[in-house]
Amino acid sequence: MALLTSKNIWMRRQQCPCGDWKCYVSHEGDSEETSVASQLAKNDENSLNESMVAPYVGMVFKSDDDAFEYYGNFARKNGFSVRKERSRLSPQLGVYKRDFVCYRSGFAPMRKKPGGEHHRDRKSVRCGCDAKMYLSKEVVEGVSQWFVVQFSNVHNHELLESDQVRFLPAYRKIQEADQERILLLSKAGFPIHRIVKVLELEKGIQGGQLPFLERDVRNFVQNRRRAVQENDALLTEKRETDTMELLDICKATNETDEYFVYDFTVDENNKVENIAWSFPGSIHAYAMLGDVVYFDTTYRSITYGLIFGAWLGIDSNGRTILFGVALLQDETLRSFAWALQTFVHFMKGRCPKTILTDLDPGLGDAIRSALPNTRHVISVCNILPKLSGWFSLLLGSQFSEFKSEFDALCHVESTEDFELQWSQMVSMFGLGSDRHIALLYSVRTSWALSYIRGYFLARMAMPAYLKSVDAFLKRIFAAQTCLRSFFEQVGLFSNLQNQPRQEMQYMHMKTCIPIEEQARRTLTPFAFNAFQRELVLAMQYSASELANGTYLVHHFKKMDGERRVIWIPDDEQLHCSCKEFESSGIPCRHAFRVFITKNYFQLPEKYFPSRWLRESSLAFFYDHDAQQNEEWIQEFHSLTERLFAESSITKERSDYIRKELTKELTRLLNEVRDMPESDGIAMDFTLSPTD
Repeated sequence: MALLTSKNIWMRRQQCPCGDWKCYVSHEGDSEETSVASQLAKNDENSLNESMVAPYVGMVFKSDDDAFEYYGNFARKNGFSVRKERSRLSPQLGVYKRDFVCYRSGFAPMRKKPGGEHHRDRKSVRCGCDAKMYLSKEVVEGVSQWFVVQFSNVHNHELLESDQVRFLPAYRKIQEADQERILLLSKAGFPIHRIVKVLELEKGIQGGQLPFLERDVRNFVQNRRRAVQENDALLTEKRETDTMELLDICKATNETDEYFVYDFTVDENNKVENIAWSFPGSIHAYAMLGDVVYFDTTYRSITYGLIFGAWLGIDSNGRTILFGVALLQDETLRSFAWALQTFVHFMKGRCPKTILTDLDPGLGDAIRSALPNTRHVISVCNILPKLSGWFSLLLGSQFSEFKSEFDALCHVESTEDFELQWSQMVSMFGLGSDRHIALLYSVRTSWALSYIRGYFLARMAMPAYLKSVDAFLKRIFAAQTCLRSFFEQVGLFSNLQNQPRQEMQYMHMKTCIPIEEQARRTLTPFAFNAFQRELVLAMQYSASELANGTYLVHHFKKMDGERRVIWIPDDEQLHCSCKEFESSGIPCRHAFRVFITKNYFQLPEKYFPSRWLRESSLAFFYDHDAQQNEEWIQEFHSLTERLFAESSITKERSDYIRKELTKELTRLLNEVRDMPESDGIAMDFTLSPTD
């Protein structure tokens, strides 16, 4: 099993932030994958269709792979497994015949050693079974189809029961997450039988219920160890060669574009240790939208052994944007601090107001050191998925109750109440000496609502944004073969985010309040949807004015949980105790209730932050070109801005523009494509300052 692959594989880091090397975390999707695998023996027969039809002569499949999968499912349900036997090729059709047979088909050939001696006689499972399914490919009206031409389900051996068939080699798979865990435990000196026991305990299953056997684990470890020994030198050479090539690419890019920035460090052997870079478009985006940054360090490259760090943000339309990237040799305080300091240097010394990260004490220490004036937030959405792995086995049937208590703690608004309820929860479940509880408590000022309420987060701590970040990163990681392609992929995404992408979205009105119409004209669709939701919910609240001009606002069904809204008439300022406006830049429902009570038909401009304005969205995409003195582009942008503003007034206008604009742009595109590709004049497409 060779480790040296042509593809650069990125995986989520699994080491637990608690610092215990024996502890690891599973991420969303991993637990589902391993859970399904571990329960295969119990419920796989139920997952297969009970009325599955046996293959028959004349049965048609779209591809030979579909046919093999179908036959394999049929075999598993009936107590055996199958393998691919022969295939035949033709110059016209390629592979046009496939033979699939029972795993006990044929007889094992007699093998001899190079010296002529026979191998030791091992008993073979092959016994000449004649069960088979043969297929032939035909092209019908230009479409390839595979037909079953022979089928036999007659076996000359006993078929296995459902609780035994899972032990056949074809059905024993070690999932990728389990492979990482096995290698970690093996490296730590655990014997094979102990590794199997640890996996069973961590998955909460009975002995012997893993989807693989102890000997599979032993073979995997031995093969991987042998592969490491054979390929370690090659991997080291590949890493050194590719990182030097990456550095050369960064230098060359900087020479052709002075606004591209990069930096790196070397180790004592003068080998590239850490490297970071940012494209001009990303720096321009940060200048406008860098008030909040998400620093993601959850992925690492298996091929190169490097930690991937990405500085991300959110644009005016709610999309993930990339500010810069780094490849780090390790996850130490020194490496993280260097990365953060380098990023600030790239951004001309401007630090973000808030930085969000995953739960990582080392990264938290680096932020306090490198960004002392930046508020550090750990999204609760990054903590909740870890609770099951940390506490479900420990607490057993009490875990559900613990989860409910923890969820309630996440919404406690007073620090005094949080401290009291935390102590009560720890005492209730006997977690006083648990290292994960100690870890969560040590970083509580970065995740508990009572401590971070009012920090500006630009709606980036929500589950939807974090999911979009993961999808964004996976697109960057897709189909890479080396660090060069990785660099090019990052550059592609940095450039795409600066292309015009005006939202073509009709925004429905839900109230007759002039404030809503003002917001629809002013805000991007993403911000308007959040604004509108709060405005609509404000109708369910009542406001009572106190003697000092303060208002108490509460829901019509809930007399508790009231909010205090302070009104400062001289500055037309509202300050709500929920601090939603300070956190997201969108006024809260309580503030809207007071504005409506005070007969406001238009909000002061201060309640429309620039990062959510339509014109700011256009400036983000367009200013970089405009400052290149491209007058025709400025005129085009001005026209499109007016067009989208006018078309969003009614649904009829919006539908008309969507239809007609698509037709007209298609016509223009076709005409341009028919023009000569060259007129003999060299075009300079590089972006440079005006002459």
